Parts: sequence; structure tokens; C-alpha cells
Amino acid sequence: MTFEPSASQAQIDARQHAFANQPDPTTLVSREEIRAALLDRHTAATQDKLDAAHVAICGCGGLGSTIAVALTRIGVGHLHLIDFDRVDMTNLNRQQYFLKDLGQYKTEALRSNLRQINPFIDITIDTVKVTDENVPTLFDNEDIICEAFDVPENKTMLVNAVLENLPNKKLVSASGMAGFRSSNLVNTRRVSKNFYFCGDGETAPVPGAGLMAPRVGVVACHEANMITRLILGEEDA
Repeated sequence: MTFEPSASQAQIDARQHAFANQPDPTTLVSREEIRAALLDRHTAATQDKLDAAHVAICGCGGLGSTIAVALTRIGVGHLHLIDFDRVDMTNLNRQQYFLKDLGQYKTEALRSNLRQINPFIDITIDTVKVTDENVPTLFDNEDIICEAFDVPENKTMLVNAVLENLPNKKLVSASGMAGFRSSNLVNTRRVSKNFYFCGDGETAPVPGAGLMAPRVGVVACHEANMITRLILGEEDA
């Protein structure tokens, strides 16, 4: 079964207007107020490490957008969002987008949404497809690379390319998150020195149990928590 969009031109125009006319978040809050709130929760020693971290998120779908929201909320200082796709209605069942984002590039829509949480985080976007050819240069500024693709072949490509070309970078990946099986089957494990894996490793989408927000969110938060641990110097899964 294939979803067929049915929005009228007036609705499409209204979505674009809503996206283009969001409030400027820097008029709503100061950098000092946000930082004070983070320090109240994390202490300066922890927050200083989060502020300095550089994390790349490859894929801004159900995994990547949820990871990005979590890392933004804890104040990770530098995020690099990478995706080539646009937001569509079938994404809204699990991805961190809104009706106003429909039709927008995911990188641009996600950056805009993250800025409504913390406008003072440094967010870089690349609206490109990750390939074997661009992996060696795409992550020059990042300490940690997060794989957050939907397609298994893309996951394998990125993992293999990073391990081969960038062996000193930390890599956090995921697989096995579909449907509504028990959350207790999801775990995080250290595969090798710099490679970490989250998920149950086996559950693929099937009709009636596809990619659904709760379980995708569980795996995404496993990835976000492992990234946080790495930033704070904890290398065990």
C-alpha cells in the first residue's frame, strides 16, 4: 500500500507560510538563561564537556531526528546534520517534524526545530547523500559519528566506510527497532574499540508492525545516551 498525498495547493501554501514565519528564538531567550538552566541540571564540569563536543548525525529520520532533539536538549555544542530527503506525511508517525515541515528538506526543518529548543547550539547541515566517496571528508570536524539511516544497505555502507577510512572516530550505529516488541530486547553493546551498536539486531519492519515511534524512540535514545557517555569519557557500553 502506497500513501498518496491529498493536500490542496492552499494547504501546501499554508504549510510553507507557517514554516517561513516561525518566531526568531533568539528573541525569546538569552544564551545566559539557557546555560544557567543546563548548569543547574548538569554542573559546569559536565556541561563544559557537552559544550565542546562535535557530533555528526547521518540520517534525520526517526532515529536521527530523535537523537538530535535529545542532544540539543542536553546542550551538546556542535551538531552536524546530514540527509538528502524531504519531510513527507508518512514521516510524522515517528520523526520529530510537524505539519509546517512537510515538503522541506529534513536538514533544514530539523535545524529550525532544534533552534526552537536552543538557538545557541552550533548546527551545521549537509543536504547530501552519504556515499563511500564522501565519507573520508564529510566528518573532518566531528569526534563522534552517529549512523541513523532507515535502509540496511546504507547502514552497512556507512559503518564499513567509517571503520575503513576513519578508524579513530567513535561510531554509534543501530539496527533492529521495528514494530512493538518488548523494549527489554533493545540493548547497547561495544562491538570494537570505537564502534558501538544499539537495537535488538534483528527486528525488521513488516505489515502491521513497521517503524513505530515508541520503539524507534527507545533505540534512538540508546544511541543518544551512548553518545553522551562517550562525550563524558565513559567508553564502556
